Parts: sequence; C-alpha cells; structure tokens
Amino acid sequence: MSRKATITQKEIVNAAFKITKKEGYEAITSRKLAAAAGCSTQPIFRIYDNMDGLKEDVFNKASLFYEDYYASYPKNNSTPFVDLGMAYIEFAQKYPNLFRLLFLSGNNDEEKSMYALVNGGQEYVVKEVDRARSQGVKEPEQLFMKMWIFIHGSGCMAVTGDYDLSHDDSIGLLEAAYQSFK
Repeated sequence: MSRKATITQKEIVNAAFKITKKEGYEAITSRKLAAAAGCSTQPIFRIYDNMDGLKEDVFNKASLFYEDYYASYPKNNSTPFVDLGMAYIEFAQKYPNLFRLLFLSGNNDEEKSMYALVNGGQEYVVKEVDRARSQGVKEPEQLFMKMWIFIHGSGCMAVTGDYDLSHDDSIGLLEAAYQSFK
C-alpha cells in the first residue's frame, strides 16, 4: 500500500507564492520550494510535471492577490484613474517581485494581459472610463491609454527604485496628467 500524500497542491502553491513575493519567481528551485513547503521534492514532481504549471498557479494566486489589494485600496479621489494609478504604483513599491511576475513577465494570454489584470473581475478600468465619460471626457478610452502609459511607467520606476515621490506628490502628478491628457 502506498503512503498517503501529506502535502497538497495548495500548500505547494502557497510556499511558491511566499518565495515569489520575497525573492521573485526566478528564485524558486525544487529544493527551496520543498524546504518552504516542508516536504521532499517528490510531492512537487508528483503534482507538477514541470515548473510551467507551478508558475501558472503562482501567477493566478498573485493576480487574485492584486485584485484583492485593489479592491481594498481606498478610493478617495474624484479624478478618474488616480486611485487606480495610486494602487498600481503602491503595489509596485510594496510587492516588486509580484509586480514583475504580473506586469513585466510578458504574458501574451488575453486573460493574463495587463489590462485584464488591472480591470479585474469587477471591471475597475471600465468603471473609471465610465466615470471619465460622465465628467464630460469625449474619448475616455484614449484618455485611459495615455494615463495607463504614465501609470505603468511610474510602476516600473517604483520597482527599480527610481520613483521617490511622496503619496501626495504622486496624486498631484496623476491629477495633473489627467488634466493635461483630457
């Protein structure tokens, strides 16, 4: 009779997510993952044929983490796209390794695109576009694209440590960009 598996796929994904959050997905090795999950490498290879499946599961967990992060982010600004931008930039500052995985890993899958991740299941981008439209913006989708280029650039700068603006200065910059672009 074979031994009962004591480690689950969920536990392996959680351990891989913790490593990714702290060190980046590239830092995951089967040995490091086994140590973090409290098992040998055998259960990992029993559950995953290769690291691609694990990466997909970690990516999905990270995308849910980002969506939860945005859902709980305070939305206090009356200017469309500012709260969306602030959440994105602050996520990059707080979780640079997850940001890299989600927004800089070059996923071409439509379900994992940058837009799909930021829009989320609650259609956050669509709501911001509608909010801009209700404030009289004639081409809010084009405005979003301009704002998004600005926001994503700021997020990338945050990951590299080149973004040193305060919270209030960042809000002011996003508001000014919105006014300039509209």
